[in-house]
Amino acid sequence: MSRVGNKPIVLPAGTKVAFRDGVVEVEGPKAKLARPLPPLTAVQIAADQVVVSRADDSNRARAMHGLARSLIAGMINGVNAGYRKQLEIVGVGYRAQIAGQQLTLHLGFSHPVVYPIPPGVKVTVVDNTKLTVEGADKQMVGEVAASIRRFRKPEPYKGKGVRYLGEHIVMKEGKTVG
Repeated sequence: MSRVGNKPIVLPAGTKVAFRDGVVEVEGPKAKLARPLPPLTAVQIAADQVVVSRADDSNRARAMHGLARSLIAGMINGVNAGYRKQLEIVGVGYRAQIAGQQLTLHLGFSHPVVYPIPPGVKVTVVDNTKLTVEGADKQMVGEVAASIRRFRKPEPYKGKGVRYLGEHIVMKEGKTVG
């Protein structure tokens, strides 16, 4: 029995949820999101809550039940509060700047790395080394942050690279002459 899937989702004021043709649409003060519902699940929408149910008690249906509930709850949270990931760039000469919908990163390569910012995501740069990725879609925000980090992962000897704010990098000891 899915404990997560059985909990009803309470709708905050100003949030609308609709279910059409296997697609759940959530509209709130910040954005509007749509996502296909996982198989073997159904949605009932009441005045102030959303209840997710499943077709049967198979392992797959139980897994999809919890997944569907988590996805819908994440969408509701995203259109109301939004999601945020913070990154920091560490390294001498490493910096970032935004021009329009393009993020330009100088990460020690012979060329700058240009990353097009997808629609629905907002990236801001503070002090040339601190990036904030914000948006209503949790998956998109996480994917953009991970893509930016992937350009230059923190290396274990000096810690240079792009890391999440507060991320702990296990440092290695360098070679000793002896």
